[in-house]
Amino acid sequence: MPEVNSSGGARIRYDDVGRGGPALLFIPGWCTTRAAFRPLLPRCAARRRVLSVDLRGHGESEGGGTDFDSATVLEDLLTVVEASGAQQVVPVAMSHAGWWALELRRELGAERVPRLVVMDWIISEPPLAFTEALRGLMSERWAEAREGLFRMWLEGVEDENLIRFFREEMASFGEEMWARAAREIASAYAREGSPLRALFGLRPPTPTLHLYAQPESHDYLANQVAFSVNNPWFHVMKLPAISHVPMMEVPDLVAAGIEAFVSAQQTYMNTALDTPGAAPS
Repeated sequence: MPEVNSSGGARIRYDDVGRGGPALLFIPGWCTTRAAFRPLLPRCAARRRVLSVDLRGHGESEGGGTDFDSATVLEDLLTVVEASGAQQVVPVAMSHAGWWALELRRELGAERVPRLVVMDWIISEPPLAFTEALRGLMSERWAEAREGLFRMWLEGVEDENLIRFFREEMASFGEEMWARAAREIASAYAREGSPLRALFGLRPPTPTLHLYAQPESHDYLANQVAFSVNNPWFHVMKLPAISHVPMMEVPDLVAAGIEAFVSAQQTYMNTALDTPGAAPS
């Protein structure tokens, strides 16, 4: 398994499979591991190179022995990209790992990060219930707040693999990591407002695909479609899945959506980039 030495002496481990560019960079969210991408990995690697990372302090990557933040994780990801030798990467980010995808685009530029794929991200400003959950994770009530999230994420889910993913894998992370995750996610929303607003600020605009299954809210989808009408570089795909990890439920659809988006004709993308956009409301 490839690994790189990053700051603080932490060894960051990742998979490197498949051939062809631009390479996909799978980035798990906080309190998850690259195992979440396991069903997707062979499907995407059949078409192009895939780098699938365990975050610092997660899975098979080391933590470095001290507290760390989103900037440290970004440094780790940049180290992986440079060590891989990939000339271009398309981040495929799970949930709030979308913030790292955004920062990779800012750091490496549009030439090296030509597209972004984000999955199950709260793409608008965060709802009050989510903000309160983040506060709870940073308090002595952290276990209660985490349980509330698990109940919400598992509503209607009967698949044993998905239940195991939440109840065993995500639950294996303790108070320190959940509090760190809440701190960093809250900080990102406070700084940027919303992912849509942050993506709108990229110059030149970067073609972005949002793949998600939940929530079922009509307004949530309608607002994204309306944004895409005014900003044709943004694409949204609602998936027929029950959980917040659609790449584990419908990996064939997710892989097909990613490949179609990444391999889209450059002339089409150039046309989209030349079209004036409108800021999110």
